[in-house]
Amino acid sequence: MSNIVKRQSRKRKQKQKPIGLLLVILAWSLAMGWLLALATHANGATPTSEVGTVDIVPAQYQLGQQLYIENCSTCHIAIPPAVLPTQTWKNLLEDTQHYGAQLKLLVDPPRALVWKYLATFSRVQLQDEQTPYRINSSRYFKALHPRVKLPNPVQIGSCVTCHPSAKDFNFRRLTPEWDNSQ
Repeated sequence: MSNIVKRQSRKRKQKQKPIGLLLVILAWSLAMGWLLALATHANGATPTSEVGTVDIVPAQYQLGQQLYIENCSTCHIAIPPAVLPTQTWKNLLEDTQHYGAQLKLLVDPPRALVWKYLATFSRVQLQDEQTPYRINSSRYFKALHPRVKLPNPVQIGSCVTCHPSAKDFNFRRLTPEWDNSQ
């Protein structure tokens, strides 16, 4: 074979290598994306509209959330931790006097699990800010309800007026009046 034919043959092989490599990468990416989609769907990924809480709670905090809801919703609607600052939650967990009622304090390990959940999903309090003990005194609560004319005082039981599934710790679902108010 002549040198010219050999050179042309080598040039064709070199041109085919990048195209072949790109096809292999494309096929690999598609296969991995498809497998990840199947795995996510198989693990029961819940659409955000059905999550219920404001934040999606990772597995390591779910028992703390469950204990929080079980302990607090026996007397009133359990509110999302983000409504009050971390310091408020810390004080509430350490005080037997709870809004006029005498409570038995949680003991470890349930107390530690609830605290870990509340501390993770609550918000920071500013240094010069007073610790709010009522939700209508919380700047976070006000920020989450910017256009809502709130009654004074705000009662936790009145949450169901706008959040019909609040008893189930679902604050995403709103009444039709508020659902389309954006």
